[in-house]
Amino acid sequence: MKILETERLVLRQITLGDAPLILALMNDPAFIRYVADRGLRTEADAAGYIAEKMLPLYEQFGFGPYAVDLKDGGVSIGTCGLIKRDSLPDPDLGYAFRREFWGRGLAYEAAAAVKDYARNALGLRTLIALVSPDNLSSIKLLEKLGLRFEKMIQLPGYEGESRLYVESLESSSELTPKAGSA
Repeated sequence: MKILETERLVLRQITLGDAPLILALMNDPAFIRYVADRGLRTEADAAGYIAEKMLPLYEQFGFGPYAVDLKDGGVSIGTCGLIKRDSLPDPDLGYAFRREFWGRGLAYEAAAAVKDYARNALGLRTLIALVSPDNLSSIKLLEKLGLRFEKMIQLPGYEGESRLYVESLESSSELTPKAGSA
C-alpha cells in the first residue's frame, strides 16, 4: 500500500516480498557498524524479521518502516519510516538505503516526506532519531531535517550509546493560545 510519494520516490508499506531488500540492507557493513547486526543471513530470516518486527508496527501504531522505491523503474532502494520503541516515548525516524543509491539526496527526500507525514497525517507532536556517534552522514542529514541533538542515551540491547536527536512537530500557531482562551 502506497503511503507517500515524492518527486523521485514512492514510499509504501513493507511486505514479506521485501525480504531480499531487508536482507541486503541489514547485511551492509555500514548498517552492521552503525546500527546492529540483526543476524539475518537468509531471505527466510529476513521474512521472519519483517513478520515479527515490522508488520506488527502498522497494526499497533498505524505506522512503521516503509519500503522506498524509485518512481522511475520501481526499484526498491531502501527503507525509511517510523519505529516506536518500548523504551522511548516518541516515534523514531529511521532509514537505510542500498549503498549504490547513497549520495543522491534520496535519503533526505524520503526522510523529509516521512517527517511531514508524521506531522500532518499522523498528528505526531515530537519526532526523535537515534544515530551512532560516528555516523557523520546521518548526523548531517538529521540536522538538515531540523532535528537537534539532545543527549547521549543507551538503548536496551545495543552495545554503545546513541546520539538522541529531537524535533517538536508542533507549529508555532498550535502553541499560541487562541483569542479568548485562558
